Amino acid sequence: MKVLLAQSLDSGYVAELRSSFPTVDFRTATSREDILREIPDADVLLGLPSRETFLAARQLRWIHNFGTGIDRIMDIPELVNSEVVLTNARGPHANPMADHVFSMMLSFTHCSRELWEDQKAHRWQGQKYYNRYVELHGRTMGILALGGIGEAVARRAHGFGMQVYAVDIQPLSAPPEVKAVWGLERLDELLRISDWFVITAPLTRLSRGLIDRRRVELLKPGAYVIVISRGGILDEAALIDGLRSGRIAGAGLDTMAQEPLPTDSPLWDMPNVILAPHTSAVTPEMEAGRLQIFRENLRRFLSGESFLYVCDKQAGF
Repeated sequence: MKVLLAQSLDSGYVAELRSSFPTVDFRTATSREDILREIPDADVLLGLPSRETFLAARQLRWIHNFGTGIDRIMDIPELVNSEVVLTNARGPHANPMADHVFSMMLSFTHCSRELWEDQKAHRWQGQKYYNRYVELHGRTMGILALGGIGEAVARRAHGFGMQVYAVDIQPLSAPPEVKAVWGLERLDELLRISDWFVITAPLTRLSRGLIDRRRVELLKPGAYVIVISRGGILDEAALIDGLRSGRIAGAGLDTMAQEPLPTDSPLWDMPNVILAPHTSAVTPEMEAGRLQIFRENLRRFLSGESFLYVCDKQAGF
């Protein structure tokens, strides 16, 4: 059996795979040319393929995405409609991404960037911060999609004494930290009550453009918006207008519709915006978890056992 590792991996990990699975022919390739050369007779692919790569595969049975989002495959109908199993590594991302949500939130609520600028300038100006800090306790958080990331955010919000509500496309029972989980038909209501609105949804045909200008304008005046999962769900032009007018107090964005963010985007220079370059999950623990999941799923594949984290290709997550 041939496994194509189309992902930059530590040589030690590759050596460990070869030692643990001696009957498997592991090949590594990261360039387009090398991947196209190796893919035709590969049974397994580590890494999301391009359409060109997928169409060149003759006997592919399983694809493993090293990350979480699978929105790229929606442009490959042949893959979506195929019997090839697609898995991902959604588990290890949840905790660091949820931590990142709160790093942004606390930066807003306690003026962290201003404090840092004062520190660098050796300024002691305590009076200017009076009555400007914002308590999280008692505030309402709305979460769009209560998957693993959404649940991790909700647990932290509950720990801060926040009231948490969520909307999800699937009927879900509310975990202890969440007051209620509503269907999409109550999304407008969620926007109206949220002091903090957090987007943890995958980018799918259903979620693309879901928070359009009309819905952005439904946000509670003075609300904050955090986007931690995927760009393309929120209308960024409407967000910018809301931030400029002051109706939206602030936005923390780890991911945008276009990445890298264009250098002429107004978001770069807005004082009430915190940007991160799609890096919220990149901890050593997350990386180790990714490696472990692929190793375990490969063991299961060879043993004929059920996979961890099988994706619904039609739904897009």
